[in-house]
Amino acid sequence: MWRRNFTTATATRALKEKKWDALVIGAGHNGLTAAAYLAKAGLSVAVLERRHVIGGAAVTEELIPGFKFSRCSYLQSLLRPSVIKELELKRHGLKLLKRNPSSFTPCLDGRYLLLGPDKNLNHSEISKFSIRDADAYPRYENQLENFSKFMDPLLDSPPPESLQGVSSLKDRFKDNIQKSAFWARCLRRALSIGQTDMVDFMNLLLSPASKVLNNWFETDVLKATLATDAVIGTTGSVHTPGSGYVLLHHVMGETDGDRGIWSYVEGGMGSVSCAIGNAAREAGAHIITSAEVSEVIINGSGEVNGVLLADDTEVLSSVVLSNATPYRTFMELVPNNVLPEDFIRAVKYSDYSSATTKINIAVDKLPQFQCCKMSHPDAGPQHMGTIHIGSENMEEIHLACEDAINGLPSRRPVIEMTIPSVLDKTISPPGKHVINLFVQYTPYSPSDGSWGDPSYRESFSKRCFNLIEEYAPGFSSSIIGYDMLTPPDLEREIGLTGGNIFHGAMGLDSLFLMRPVKGWSNYRTPLRGLYLCGSGSHPGGGVMGAPGRNAAHVVLQDVKTQ
Repeated sequence: MWRRNFTTATATRALKEKKWDALVIGAGHNGLTAAAYLAKAGLSVAVLERRHVIGGAAVTEELIPGFKFSRCSYLQSLLRPSVIKELELKRHGLKLLKRNPSSFTPCLDGRYLLLGPDKNLNHSEISKFSIRDADAYPRYENQLENFSKFMDPLLDSPPPESLQGVSSLKDRFKDNIQKSAFWARCLRRALSIGQTDMVDFMNLLLSPASKVLNNWFETDVLKATLATDAVIGTTGSVHTPGSGYVLLHHVMGETDGDRGIWSYVEGGMGSVSCAIGNAAREAGAHIITSAEVSEVIINGSGEVNGVLLADDTEVLSSVVLSNATPYRTFMELVPNNVLPEDFIRAVKYSDYSSATTKINIAVDKLPQFQCCKMSHPDAGPQHMGTIHIGSENMEEIHLACEDAINGLPSRRPVIEMTIPSVLDKTISPPGKHVINLFVQYTPYSPSDGSWGDPSYRESFSKRCFNLIEEYAPGFSSSIIGYDMLTPPDLEREIGLTGGNIFHGAMGLDSLFLMRPVKGWSNYRTPLRGLYLCGSGSHPGGGVMGAPGRNAAHVVLQDVKTQ
């Protein structure tokens, strides 16, 4: 299903023979989402994907016979409920598998911490370390849930950006009314949660995650487990100001209405993209793989006229949406000297740095954690959720980050391990399992070697496996094979500039009205007819679908007024 090739002679011929209402560059989940909404509105839409498979970073690939890996993104929670409902994704094959417990942190001293949606389990587990923290934890979760509800309307709408270019008095008046209504809604929501919670909300946004968590809790392992959500996918430390927002970003999703609950997807994360792709095709969109866009065609008036493919095929349209990163879109696909200099400078010097490596592993047995003192081969609660390796206190996470800042892959990497095959029986042979390792911190260009050196790559992978061995002896001997994607690999294979999984940093200077750059946050660009619809635009990274949905609504609004 995930490897289905949509390229046909008929589709390729159709590309050349008509002028499309809209073209989408890249069949990542946001590009597919935009295409689905545009096609449902009656536009003729073609999605052009460079790779042989759709999905971008939300993709399933059978890299080892019988083992199907969620090669990049590996968990679902952030996909907007509006997208799931409006595109009827469950009818199109999306099946979510909730995890309970959702988190397991083993300790070298023989203790461990389990957390999940069961409040009684959480209290019992945290009480092993601190009664005070066990009592505080429900209040912490409740506060984050309230903050997430406050954020919901911001995620599902375009930012109230100022009008760009020349506009009529009528358009300016309408724009002012819309912006006033937006800010009035925000003010009403701020008043509804009260001044005390609003101050706490601002404190969360601006503070280091370590400060936020230290104010709540005293238990090292609890704070470290929660802190991983504040640094995952970033180059920052738990002590970096603003990392509190990243923490909120990673807990504000939901699964089937249960806030903050992450799930596996049956068939892997590629099933998310396939469900969206099915909805788009049912609405009439054409999805063509192995169709690499080499350039966006701009006419003499500075307007989009289509795209040029790598095989020199011209595909015509006056509307193009790019699901590529802002850097790839504006620095590589758009011709030179057609964009304002200040815009290009802002895009060029945005932060695309990455510290993320993904390792996908096929194993012949489940890891047995010493702290659980269990030797039977069946899956237990410790195998269900995210397993936090090397995160027993926040200082360990900070020291791992410092290694990367100094140009070195972490000596003791921070590892999030997941084993989706314990719940999803469709992705591995019976008795065998798929394991995902999301590893930090690994610089794009190490100072002590090169990711292009096979021995250097193997040395780092063994470092990760040896760290897991400290908690689960025998892990290395269970490995059948593995695939590793370092930051340069993520850039080359998936198109993620710098290997950044969010299409660009999620710092406070790169969010909302500042994303991707100041003055252009509403998916439009300085070139008439060219739009961004990927994670480099508001509201940012993760498998959300919000950028694609919001961008499509802006395009439809513009098409209607033309």
